[in-house]
Amino acid sequence: MSACGDPQILDPADYEAAKEMARSADPAVRRRVAASPQTRPELLYFLAADTAAEVRQAIATNAGTPRQADLMLAKDREVAVRGALAQKVARLLPDLSADQASQIERLTLECLEALARDQATEVRGILSEALKELPGAPHGVINTLARDVELSVCAPVLQFSPILTDEDLADIIMRGPVAGALSAIAGRKQISASVADAIARSDDEAAMTALLANPSAQIREETLDRILDQAPQHEPWHAPLVRRPRLPARAVARLASFVADNLLKVLRERTDLDPAAAHALAEGVRARVNRGAGGNGAGAGVARGLVDFGEEELGHAPGDKDKAAERPSDKAARLNKEGKLTEKLLEGALAEGDRAFVLAGLGELAQLPMPIIDRIIGTHAPRAVTSLVWRCGLSMRFARQIQLRIAQIPPKTALMAREGVLYPMSDDEMRWQLAFFGVEEKA
Repeated sequence: MSACGDPQILDPADYEAAKEMARSADPAVRRRVAASPQTRPELLYFLAADTAAEVRQAIATNAGTPRQADLMLAKDREVAVRGALAQKVARLLPDLSADQASQIERLTLECLEALARDQATEVRGILSEALKELPGAPHGVINTLARDVELSVCAPVLQFSPILTDEDLADIIMRGPVAGALSAIAGRKQISASVADAIARSDDEAAMTALLANPSAQIREETLDRILDQAPQHEPWHAPLVRRPRLPARAVARLASFVADNLLKVLRERTDLDPAAAHALAEGVRARVNRGAGGNGAGAGVARGLVDFGEEELGHAPGDKDKAAERPSDKAARLNKEGKLTEKLLEGALAEGDRAFVLAGLGELAQLPMPIIDRIIGTHAPRAVTSLVWRCGLSMRFARQIQLRIAQIPPKTALMAREGVLYPMSDDEMRWQLAFFGVEEKA
């Protein structure tokens, strides 16, 4: 036995005693030194290479462990050791002040980066949970975790981290993340219109349901129109749709045309609908009842009981064709068939901010499906957008407006007309631009 006394009763706060304990053959004794907040850094560094995993785990947990030792432990062979380190380093991160030595900050960041790439899902998951809500977490580490292939790792930061920017989220969405990741993004406390639009362009029904149920999500009216185009085939969207805050009148009318009677009742009982939306609801129910009367009448009686749709409220005479719930694509097709889908009409819709109908009109005139129209507009590329308007047979002046107001291309970047009225590209070049999107020449 050492002259210092029995290792079992020595105090690790005493430097000489701690040195004796660190050399003990008993891992439990060495662990006492490793876990003590009063142990000197050089002893902690020495014990970071201990043969016993329980000792190294205690070192990983100890807030006084020097960062050089943490870097060693970040590569430890034991998952439990690396997991303990992930929790500690993340916990210490908010306490690193600006006046601390840059060497300590650099080493801490190196630890986090190594742990974010750890081969064990458990370690990466621990780090993700620890960092998910920290406003001072390193952007690079959070971005790595957000793109992880395991949902248990990426979901916490995707849903909660304030570090991720709209650009980060849009890029993650575009690259097709692991299943469930879009739902995590859709559950964020604040969702910008651009991120909501990116989610809406995905084919993820669960993410769309979560997005629609999130009252903080900013969903543009034109995005909502696209969602409503698909909503009849996606029953899980119906309930969150009828409860969306600030529903525009056109959306209310369209919802009234297809949601179940119990949800129609929810719409009717909303107290926040403005007069235009309430009027649209009445018209939508009337159209629904008329369709029921023309067929088997199923549900018509229930719908009649939900809304009083007297002629005075509707504002038109009996027998008038109801068009309140007409989808933009249906309206564009009908007007084109009637020879009324003109540039002047589209200019009027553009002036009124009816983006959904303008896009539907472009699709109808270009003889292209809406997904391709959305892709072209979504590139924000002046040449591609201009070529689309050219294919529609519309003027370059109107193409300039579509660039600025629909594709949101900055004025300095948007193409100008040649000689005031002509397209600035040749026909062949515009066909070539459209070919990138799989668009073939019109028959």
